[in-house]
Amino acid sequence: MSSTQTKMTMGVIVGNRGFFPDHLAKSGREEILRALQKAGMDAVVLDPSESKYGAVETREESRRCADLFARNRGRIDGIIVTLPNFGEERAIADTLRLGDLRVPVLIQATPDDPGKMTIASRRDSFCGKMSACNNLRQYGIPYSLTTLHTESPDSAEFVHDLEWFAAVCRVVKGFRNLRVGAIGARPAAFNTVRYSEKILEANGISIETLDLSEVLGRIDRMKDNDDQAQAKLGSIKKYVDASAVPAPALMKMAKLGAVIDQWMAATEVTISAVQCWTSIEENLGVVPCTVMSMMSNELLSSACEVDICGVLGMHALRLASGTPSALLDWNNNYGSDPNKAVCFHCSNLPKHFFRSVKMDFQEIIAGTVGKENTFGTCVGLIRPERMSFARFSTDDTSGRMRGYVGEGRFTDDPLNTFGGAGVVEIPRMQKLLHYICANGFEHHVAANLSTVASPVHEAATQYLGWDMYWHSGESGAC
Repeated sequence: MSSTQTKMTMGVIVGNRGFFPDHLAKSGREEILRALQKAGMDAVVLDPSESKYGAVETREESRRCADLFARNRGRIDGIIVTLPNFGEERAIADTLRLGDLRVPVLIQATPDDPGKMTIASRRDSFCGKMSACNNLRQYGIPYSLTTLHTESPDSAEFVHDLEWFAAVCRVVKGFRNLRVGAIGARPAAFNTVRYSEKILEANGISIETLDLSEVLGRIDRMKDNDDQAQAKLGSIKKYVDASAVPAPALMKMAKLGAVIDQWMAATEVTISAVQCWTSIEENLGVVPCTVMSMMSNELLSSACEVDICGVLGMHALRLASGTPSALLDWNNNYGSDPNKAVCFHCSNLPKHFFRSVKMDFQEIIAGTVGKENTFGTCVGLIRPERMSFARFSTDDTSGRMRGYVGEGRFTDDPLNTFGGAGVVEIPRMQKLLHYICANGFEHHVAANLSTVASPVHEAATQYLGWDMYWHSGESGAC
């Protein structure tokens, strides 16, 4: 668990079926609690004084467990169903239905020992897991599965699966009642980042808008000696080498950052997307890149060009990994290698992404509005590292959310360019590019220096109900 992530709490349902050995429910409860404690997680589970061995078998025990979960609704991030023996499938489903927490559910079954297959010690969890899943499907309760059909709570496989499941839970929780800030209007030239607020709202995601004129007005009224402006100025100077940037430009960035911070706090906005081309440059005289880079680096993801769906991808990857995300262009081919491409922005990438970084001017816009009005970009090469990518989009014709995820790596290939950029290598990348174009996805993609495509895909498909493509790089895989 990343040091940036808060301690997680799992509800635990211990399955038991009377004509199987009861002592397995007792030892199974102890084993799963040890595994959670070792993973740094808290547990909400029936006490042995509240049911037989703290397991769930009868209707009354289901109600007790559901009531316990309901009392801890604000704490529980996910629920783990552990099957130390066959388990009572109806009691498990009833507990989840009565508790109605609507959080991710992981089904774990403990394997039998071939040397202990007598009536006194056989588990039959292998079979019981199928019955539990069958009932959850009948009840309409979504659930997740471990990598192996049966895994011991103290196994390396379950340790990995528990880490994966925690990431799934963070993504699902992070999208519940999410509020996103849209700061400024979509640039006229970027039809590609259009989105449907109504589809997002139907998925529990609210958009809070702020006109750029209000931002500029608040900046104009803010004094240079304003406490928050001065604090932000100090943070900017500590964050990135700005020695080549004029002091007046830094002050403008500090005020911009202070105004955005104040507005986000007042409106309870978690993440944001900001207008850039070219109103801020023409009317304020800086680019917002460094301010946005700092927010993303502090895990408050911020996307440019008012790409709301782009920042949702950043947010999902950030929640899964606990580390900063960036928004990039699928921008250029890299020579003749079909599995490599240049990912680029001009740039507001978080410092976390760079080998080294400095503040400079925005070379693309400078030709239009003048160099003196474009200071504030974060310039450097992306460090070689494994990466995950994600893109979400509102499909207005079907009224649904859709997207894609996958993994690759940033390489150390040479690259002589401006802005923030890196060479990415993705297996069977031509298949991915064909999918993006054939399905009309945007040219922006969220990236994270981690391998979390799997939990993001699981959260989006199983619990958010979105249509997703998983580019695994294997032939025919989705």
